Amino acid sequence: MGPMVTVHGECDDRFAAVRTAFEENFRDRQELGAAVTVLVGGEPVADLWGGWADPARTRPWRRDTLVNVWSTTKGVTALCAHLLADRGLLGLDVPVAEYWPEFAAAGKDRIPVRDLLSHRAGLAGLRAPHSVADLYDWELTCARLAATEPWWKPGSAFGYHALTYGFLVGEVIRRVSGRLPGELLREELTGPLGIDFTIGLPEGEDHRAAELVHRPAPMAADGGQARLPAALPPVASAALGNPRVGGAEAGSTAWRRAELPALNGHGTARAVAALYGIWAEGGRSGDRTVLGPDTVARAREGQGPGMDLVLGPGLGRETELALGLWLSGPHGSYGPNPLAFGHDGFGGSFGLADPESRVAIGYVMNRMGPHIADDPRKTALIDAVYASL
Repeated sequence: MGPMVTVHGECDDRFAAVRTAFEENFRDRQELGAAVTVLVGGEPVADLWGGWADPARTRPWRRDTLVNVWSTTKGVTALCAHLLADRGLLGLDVPVAEYWPEFAAAGKDRIPVRDLLSHRAGLAGLRAPHSVADLYDWELTCARLAATEPWWKPGSAFGYHALTYGFLVGEVIRRVSGRLPGELLREELTGPLGIDFTIGLPEGEDHRAAELVHRPAPMAADGGQARLPAALPPVASAALGNPRVGGAEAGSTAWRRAELPALNGHGTARAVAALYGIWAEGGRSGDRTVLGPDTVARAREGQGPGMDLVLGPGLGRETELALGLWLSGPHGSYGPNPLAFGHDGFGGSFGLADPESRVAIGYVMNRMGPHIADDPRKTALIDAVYASL
């Protein structure tokens, strides 16, 4: 049982179960500091925060506390790519090498952009050692990826591109638009829409950032969750551990100032909900059209279910990727609608979009759990939302 925490914010009476689940995350699921925002039809029905932004419990979590959301960033980077596709600047079935000629090396000349978005390109990790410092060097990392031979025949299977996804999709974004994803996001989306989310953390904002705590909680006794096995196949080791990164790296100034479009998005729960809400609202944000409905429909087209070559050994079940996001599927990872979609972040954060129910959820926290996906805190919040509809 955790200490009692005062929950701040607003919650519609119809969604009281969301407040209860959020409070229970602190009481029963070892939450330290967190926030959750639920949008229905583009309007907030729950906007809650509580706990502490640091493990010493000296900094209360505030309405505008920012936190590194890890791979929840990937869904935002995919949104940037689909924005360019919507404008006719990026073809999803065009070979990557047409935009990025160096990428054609090692037999990669025919890999289409959609294979990058759906983790099917076979470039889940670099083969040669790559340090954390190397990760901060955009040109170096992209050059090494361009020269790398795929781990499997591209398009024939999928495996989670944990660290490389942001560079692969991001370099295509840069070649097409002349801007890195962080700049494109700021100029085209978050700036005009007033959304408090950045790739990397700008100078002067460190005081708002929560401190991540990588302290895994005990595993669930029901066997419903899983860890990765101790012995990983080579592709999984490369994908998840070359280089190995965690809470300590994410708290450093170098990490915060870097451009890591798969890993270091910083935002509030409100911001995550707003960005994923663009998907949920059929491409709209308020009175502004961001994406056409056809683009939204295409973005969540399943690319085929299967066992992920990187995460599969830990999950122990099949999953299915769309073009940059995961489908809820038969396991209900993003609620009961199998065509709802979203993305989890390392440790527990997530963004969710359900166009049929017009629901979007953003959840951020700083105590990182041990689950590969579907953290119990996430599941409790999603269940509460759908029970309240």
